[in-house]
Amino acid sequence: MPVAGEAHTGATALYTQEAAVIEALQRRGFAAAFFTEGDRLRVVGTDRAFPPEEMTIRDYYRFEGTSDPDDMSIVYALEGSDGTRGILVDAFGTYADPAVGAVLDRMRIARVAEGETGKDSRGRCR
Repeated sequence: MPVAGEAHTGATALYTQEAAVIEALQRRGFAAAFFTEGDRLRVVGTDRAFPPEEMTIRDYYRFEGTSDPDDMSIVYALEGSDGTRGILVDAFGTYADPAVGAVLDRMRIARVAEGETGKDSRGRCR
């Protein structure tokens, strides 16, 4: 069974708080914050929006509340086809947002381990 905040990249980092994983992802270049708007992902504070087919899930971390089983969330590290990297957070389980799930279902998953860029020699997403 996955442990709260366990990385799904094969990385050895184990996080017990969402804030710590968000800070770590920001240090890895996942600086933008995404939210769903209809069937697209928008970068918070901008007019930039991406269809899910132009986004890749690079990593994700699942958290389970220790005192409250309903306190569950997932932090997604996402990368756009133009290189924009950011984070999307959603509840997990009963309280998950169906709109987020619908967008995520249309994305490809290509995990990148810590220290890797996820780009080929020409700077394109792998």
